[in-house]
Amino acid sequence: MRTRKLLFLALAPLAGLLLFSSAQDSSESDPSPKIKAYTNATIYPVSSGKIEKGTLLIKGTTIISVGPSETVDIPAGAEQIDCTGKTIIPGLICTHSHIGQVSGGDSSSPIQPEVRVMDSIDVRDTSIDKARAGGVTTVNLMSGSGHLLSGQTIYLKLRKGNTVEDLTIKLPDGSLAGGVKMANGTNSIRESGPFPGTRGKSAALVRQKFLDAQAYQIKRAKADPEKPFERDLALETLADILEGKRTVHHHTHRHDDILTVLRLKEEFGFKVVLHHVSEAWKVADEIAAADVACSIIFLDSPGGKLEARDFEWKNGAELEKRGVLTAFHTDDPINDSRWFLRNAAIGVRAGMSREKALEGLTLAGAKMLDLDKSTGSLAPGKQADFVMLSGDPFSIYTRVLETHIEGTKVFDLANKQDRLFAEGGYGAGHNRKAAGCCFYR
Repeated sequence: MRTRKLLFLALAPLAGLLLFSSAQDSSESDPSPKIKAYTNATIYPVSSGKIEKGTLLIKGTTIISVGPSETVDIPAGAEQIDCTGKTIIPGLICTHSHIGQVSGGDSSSPIQPEVRVMDSIDVRDTSIDKARAGGVTTVNLMSGSGHLLSGQTIYLKLRKGNTVEDLTIKLPDGSLAGGVKMANGTNSIRESGPFPGTRGKSAALVRQKFLDAQAYQIKRAKADPEKPFERDLALETLADILEGKRTVHHHTHRHDDILTVLRLKEEFGFKVVLHHVSEAWKVADEIAAADVACSIIFLDSPGGKLEARDFEWKNGAELEKRGVLTAFHTDDPINDSRWFLRNAAIGVRAGMSREKALEGLTLAGAKMLDLDKSTGSLAPGKQADFVMLSGDPFSIYTRVLETHIEGTKVFDLANKQDRLFAEGGYGAGHNRKAAGCCFYR
């Protein structure tokens, strides 16, 4: 018996090695990604018309076909998922969110371009799980609006990950996708310095910083490449804006503040997306003439700040009439990401077309983040970011059933834990639990 036991212990590591090698050989011998066919669904590709009984064909992380079921050729061996009675739409894109405990600039100055919100994100925070439960697949995470410029935003895919790097989106040059958060109006005004005390002073401070960045560009261009160059992280970021490498995401509410942003955009030539724009309906013609996109929010109980007093539900409809690229955002926690679909539903109620409202949740946001080549609609070659719904996207009775990112299911209402994130109140499913001899995780 002792001899058998010793022989088993001696062979156990070898057995483990053989098992590992077998699994490795199996994956290497079958490198082709799995093909899945979601059949018989009502599909809204967004980039094309509604399909009443359609099939979405996925290979690994990528969409390979979408269309009426009778026209989509499903390869032999593909896994088929019958979606009769269900609706499939592209993954929702929130262009303005604060989930993940994100934070940026401090009280030391009103303009802090060197700050990266990426350095403050907790990917284990349950606000991210709740966003997945709402069908959100891509977000622009940014810091607050208490500064004229509060830092660099980061665009994330809400994949399951252990670190923020697991969620980042890389651009072709290897850099991380993101913009810059700016603001004007009452949020950044203070009684005393270094913050501005008036709207006029706010614009003056921003203008001077961009002039400094222009001077920095000249200095950098003239620098001797053989000698060390003294970098300035703040001016580098502003130079990126001037060179079109970063989009300005600009918090603004009142019509006069909106026009101030357009004035600065014209003066310095940077790309800007206007966020919130409570009074966009007052200056919709000017916004359209400036060819500037708007990311809007709909509140069913308007209020909260005086400069949002004249907010109107008709904002989306007025912008649509003038051909302005318009997306929605949650500003979570202002609006819970789990109810993101309601933004567009309210827009439709106030006069937006269903097509543009659904686009505002998906493709329009992708365009604002310069990600529309890879996500935002259901089309061959794009990443398999999609949401499965129980019914019409704009019905109050519709539930998010599943959320998929790059072909991987990241939320499933049928899963007990996921359902807690979808339905629980404040703190539900919170992952900071006590542990030790007397507790269970």
